[in-house]
Amino acid sequence: MRALPATVLAVCGLIASACGGTDGGTTSGDAAAGQAASAGTAAQASPSSAPAKEAPPDAKPLDGKVIVIDPGHNGANYRHPKEINRKVNVLTKWKECDTTGTSTNSGYSEAAFTWDVSKRMAKILEGRGATVKLTRKNNNGVGPCITERAAIGNEAKADAAISVHADGSENAGHRGFHVILPKKIGGPVDKVVAASGKLGIAVRDAYRKGTGLPYSNYIGRNALDRRSDIGGLNLSTVPKVLFESGNMRNPDEAAKFQDPKFRQRIALALANGLQHYLEA
Repeated sequence: MRALPATVLAVCGLIASACGGTDGGTTSGDAAAGQAASAGTAAQASPSSAPAKEAPPDAKPLDGKVIVIDPGHNGANYRHPKEINRKVNVLTKWKECDTTGTSTNSGYSEAAFTWDVSKRMAKILEGRGATVKLTRKNNNGVGPCITERAAIGNEAKADAAISVHADGSENAGHRGFHVILPKKIGGPVDKVVAASGKLGIAVRDAYRKGTGLPYSNYIGRNALDRRSDIGGLNLSTVPKVLFESGNMRNPDEAAKFQDPKFRQRIALALANGLQHYLEA
């Protein structure tokens, strides 16, 4: 998602410090999630537990769940620098309302990529019974601001929210995906930091399995990166993560992102991750 404000059409963005992420190992978040899962299993096995009610024959796995999908950026952002460069308060700092996003070297924009993947994901999740809300209606508009994107999830009382992005490191050797998780900041997100961590792990694992793409080799640890400067996370009162699908400047990953069939695989993998989290 890294990009400069719209006044600079070259899209490189700010990059977090590399942490030497690898595909192996288990994070403390992984362990916590495992303990929670074990506890849940034990509770279900308890003789004193009430018998589960049978679901109606036409029930779908995500019936009653509300999911908010936030497709990063917007296709016309670059035409409206004044609007998207307006500073907004994300509690830990003031940031631009939105940015242009990055692109592949051939010009396929992050905004177009995130919009396409998000629509595909919404269709899959709705087919599984979820109520899905997108934070923007098309890819030829402006914004909305990161503060508004967070508010949409909050007002929907979403069971889970995901912001879809792709990175733009100009180092072509940088490859792989990562999930940005919120940190406690003494703000509204604090109460959902733990749940957001579980959501991030579920999405990470499903994406790796469904796409075969590796963990990032330049950001985060085991594809997890915890940050306190992301407005859409800082202002969220519902479990939320920001997902960086890979590096659009890496030739191999750029080719995959420009393939509609692979974008469908991405959408399916992300939908599976959300479902795994919601069913846990």
